[in-house]
Amino acid sequence: MARIGRIARRGFLIGSVAVAGGVAFGAWRYARPLPDPFAGSGERALNPYVLIDAEGVTLVAPRADKGQGARWLQAALIAEELDIDPATARIVPGPVSPTYYNRALIADFLPFAPTDTGWLAETARSAADIPARLLGWQMTGGSSSTADGFDKLREAGAVARETLKEAAARRHAIPRADLDTDAGAVVLPDGRRIPYPDLAVEAAALEPVTDIVLRDRSQWRWLGKPMARADVVAKSTGRQVYGIDLTLPDMLHATVRMAPWGGTVARLDPVAAESLPGVLRVLPIDGGVAVLARDTWSAMRAAAALDVDFAGPDRPGDQDAIWAGLAAAHEAGDIDSRKRDDGDVDAAIGADDLTAEYRAPFLAHAPMEPMNATVLVTDGACTIWAGTQVPDFAVARAAALTGLPETAIRLENQMIGGSFGRRLEIDFIEQAVQVAMAVPGRPVKLTWTREEDFAHDQARPAQIARMRGRVTADGVQALDLTVASPSVIASWFGRVSSAPPGPDVSITTGAWDQPLAIPNFRVTGLRAPETVPVSSWRSVGASTNGFFLGTALDEMFAAGGIDPMEGLLRLCDHEPSRAVLEAVRDLSGWTGRQAGPGRGRGVAFCLSFGVPCAEVVEVEETPLGLRLTAAFAVADVGIVLDPVNAEAQLSGGMLFGLGHAMNCELTYRGHRPDQTNYHAHEGLRMHQTPETAVRLLENGPLRGLGEPGVPPAAAALGNAIFAATGQRPREMPFARGVRFA
Repeated sequence: MARIGRIARRGFLIGSVAVAGGVAFGAWRYARPLPDPFAGSGERALNPYVLIDAEGVTLVAPRADKGQGARWLQAALIAEELDIDPATARIVPGPVSPTYYNRALIADFLPFAPTDTGWLAETARSAADIPARLLGWQMTGGSSSTADGFDKLREAGAVARETLKEAAARRHAIPRADLDTDAGAVVLPDGRRIPYPDLAVEAAALEPVTDIVLRDRSQWRWLGKPMARADVVAKSTGRQVYGIDLTLPDMLHATVRMAPWGGTVARLDPVAAESLPGVLRVLPIDGGVAVLARDTWSAMRAAAALDVDFAGPDRPGDQDAIWAGLAAAHEAGDIDSRKRDDGDVDAAIGADDLTAEYRAPFLAHAPMEPMNATVLVTDGACTIWAGTQVPDFAVARAAALTGLPETAIRLENQMIGGSFGRRLEIDFIEQAVQVAMAVPGRPVKLTWTREEDFAHDQARPAQIARMRGRVTADGVQALDLTVASPSVIASWFGRVSSAPPGPDVSITTGAWDQPLAIPNFRVTGLRAPETVPVSSWRSVGASTNGFFLGTALDEMFAAGGIDPMEGLLRLCDHEPSRAVLEAVRDLSGWTGRQAGPGRGRGVAFCLSFGVPCAEVVEVEETPLGLRLTAAFAVADVGIVLDPVNAEAQLSGGMLFGLGHAMNCELTYRGHRPDQTNYHAHEGLRMHQTPETAVRLLENGPLRGLGEPGVPPAAAALGNAIFAATGQRPREMPFARGVRFA
């Protein structure tokens, strides 16, 4: 009984954050050693991230690479301490294992603003390893890969380095402290070099050396300096192999025709499709039909020829009804979350003060590489080749479908040709497993058509936000922002696992957590019923809330006769964020909204994923329509580990946000989107792309940059349009009311 008490007390002391995050397992589970991801594989691993054999050094980069350079940066973090050029190593995603859990992602799920440095918030963050390790999620997302890997990957490299030195020390009877390393070799005091592969067998037999000291930043050879990513040439010349490029001996091909989400197959006549050349059979799968053929083209032709009727789900499936449902959520006023409620908003705002309504549409993820997966099911085993951000969820679902234990499922994570959140879903992998189960012993590559990808995307949710505000010549006095949205968290978890209880704070992320000292400031989230399955889209809730809040503030600044840059600086009470605003003011040469006749400038700020980011966009009126002439972005990521890639991520995120704000939407009719391909869902075109300039600051904590460039973009552009034309865009896409050149 006393032992139980000790465990419970220890669990409370080290695991209070686990309870706050919804996880309450015993301390004994947290203390268990992590599994060896290479056990039984025959691989000689010095630790879960470093393998060395006669062929050289292999570095394990477990976070998925979707084009953002994550695989390279993970390798560079290990290589910096291992003392090798990362370009000389083989870089692999590694096996699926809870050993590769993502601590930073769990820390960001905690219910604290990024600027909250209070005792409870800091204690919770420091203990985030507990629920992260217990959950074991090998997930890529939330711009968390850099923060998650910064210490652990460098430590892995240092442990491997010191263990190799220990092996050399024992071989030559020399103290380890007298040895050095350089370019993949241990260097003896007399200058002789022992390449790492020559020490691999001896080092693997030793206990890892863990008394390590990480190198000071001043000693870095690769990190913090411009690096030539090893994958850039292959991606630029078409030689990079993605999941869709995989070929295997005796491989069959498949594609799908699916009912609207939640619908069923009402009638199927496969005769015409099965009679086409190259077609082997038509198979029913969950929620639709698959065609199995000898090649992809034959499968897609047959899928198009299928005589099939679908029954839709029992929920609104037309856009007008969807908007009506969101408006009804406002009228009902059932609060899902209220994370910000400063002052007394109701007393501060009068009937004659500002009001506005904003709308954000459904958006497709639309990555360049369509959904695809290759699966081989044999007697007692299943192998999956697919690009996924959630390999552990995919393995669990494959095990459930096949009836095999998870240990019999092997997933080879592929390089991904874009995601923007789409490959957090595993539907295409589930379908490939179902088809492969019908032809055991033969690999099957399932590839979606682009049209299927649009029709069955789990879109960014459509949302309606309403604002009330009061402003005087002294500044913004009160702001009440209410956002109605279906729940991304409930929708996604409901598909891949099970929906958690409690509010969905992502509905208001990017609004409630902003460092704005508004005396009376309230942000409320309302959960609307799900009509279309929704999912995380690049920057999640901040992608829309950056527009809602950034536009609302600009409206109040205009009403109060306040320069918007000065207004933001006056409100901002977070020094790193103020520095970002000051830097974008200087970078853009800001002198006010007006930039000349028919020219206007807009500024917006959003702190998302722990990264403060400010952007300025300039537009001008031309005979052909409104033209974007310049765009500026500044962000603070704490430490810039790869300057070239970081600048590309920041400018790319901004342009991504601008293009979608201008041109993109999904509108539904009969549970299917009207938009079926890129021609109807255009991002930013080359001729529309403005000149860009970016700057990176290093004042805050270390963070990732895959998403933070997106949220300010729409508001900055909308505010610039207002400055140039007097027209206030309150609904995206702006092309509904603005003609762009």
